[in-house]
Amino acid sequence: MPFIPNTDKDRTAMLGTIGAGSVQELFSDIPSDKRYPKLGIPNGISELEVLREIESLASRNLCASSSAWFLGAGVYNHFVPAAVPALATRGEFLSAYTPYQPEVSQGTLQAIFEYQSMASELLGVDTVNASHYDGATALAEAVIMALNHGGTTRNRVLVPAALHPEYRQVLATYLAAFSVRVEAYSEAPAIAVATVDAETSCFIVAYPDFEGRVHDLAGVADTVHAAGALFIVSADPIMLGLLKSPGSYGADIVTAEGQSLGNAMNYGGPFLGMMGVTQKFVRKIPGRIVGQAFDHEGRRGFVLTLTAREQHIRREKAVSNICSNQGLVMLMTTIYLEALGKSGLQAVASLCWNKAHHAAKLIAGIPGFAVADGTFFKEFVVKTPVPAAAIVEKLEPRGVVPGLALSRYWPERTHELLVCVTEMNTAAQIDTLVQSLKEAAE
Repeated sequence: MPFIPNTDKDRTAMLGTIGAGSVQELFSDIPSDKRYPKLGIPNGISELEVLREIESLASRNLCASSSAWFLGAGVYNHFVPAAVPALATRGEFLSAYTPYQPEVSQGTLQAIFEYQSMASELLGVDTVNASHYDGATALAEAVIMALNHGGTTRNRVLVPAALHPEYRQVLATYLAAFSVRVEAYSEAPAIAVATVDAETSCFIVAYPDFEGRVHDLAGVADTVHAAGALFIVSADPIMLGLLKSPGSYGADIVTAEGQSLGNAMNYGGPFLGMMGVTQKFVRKIPGRIVGQAFDHEGRRGFVLTLTAREQHIRREKAVSNICSNQGLVMLMTTIYLEALGKSGLQAVASLCWNKAHHAAKLIAGIPGFAVADGTFFKEFVVKTPVPAAAIVEKLEPRGVVPGLALSRYWPERTHELLVCVTEMNTAAQIDTLVQSLKEAAE
């Protein structure tokens, strides 16, 4: 962040405008003992010495770029082309927020239009909004859409037991004020769908699920729709570069976490919640939809076709008040998709598939280890001969992050490790992981 100097006169004018007596008053909500923490840096040292001290502290962090990183579980280490930050961090993009005056925000509107066009094709739906805070909130908003569509008689929501645990927590928070029953199913979607009844508002599928498993969705939509419910799919957008889209399976609403598409892990955010719907629900979707138009001279322009935020329309007509443009994160995804194109995204997905299956085969060959059965993408569960948490604790100091110990979310699953392999993992790193697992189990 650049330093912007202000004169004493400037500061006085700004404080007067907001009704504050001093700069210190701006921080009055912060407890006094927390305002000026001691840094542990001696007085009078040079800028160079301070930088060296900070760099020394930062070097103690474990990061994906300096380790063999096999941790996923909702946040993924994918390659971000240099063009993405180079373009997205231009001043005109960094300072832009949301098109409250859409007709004079042609650059922002065009970026949203391009994003929605590519994302719609990727998810296999007619329309994609822009956008939600993350994949979890997008899914929660999708469920609320289904509840509103189904009416008071449909208050049952079916979710996979293998949905990301934190997604389920967000969903519970969103639905706390609703009279709704959220029920988890453990069977494959093609089997569990038989339980959809007249009280069900929506049937949710994770594609893939939290454990990386990819289920066959053929025929699921027909059964869901026959019961009068909506079919919602929470998908991995990278996988859709290789496998069939949820829309092609008949999904009514598709949600996804867009972090994988050109956004760094960033210690957990900000992320990008993607949501797409079929034409039937285009006027029910929260967020914004940008359209393309032409003036009387045939010149192309962009317009804010539909918007459901309460800032734009009457509060009682608003669909959602949490949906944000997420402009900068959405822009990064747009640049990423433009840079890679169809063949590039397919190549990334193929690398993830092939490398993950190669790693799984090698790990399955280690005495005492086993890989869960079934088709998977990028992530897979490994059964370990010793507690998985102990393996993680032992290997991380060596610069090997082997994955997520599932006991973090399920205390009883002590001997299971969720391993993630992306295009970023080299053959040497996979070999290092295999050798490290052998040693950790000894």
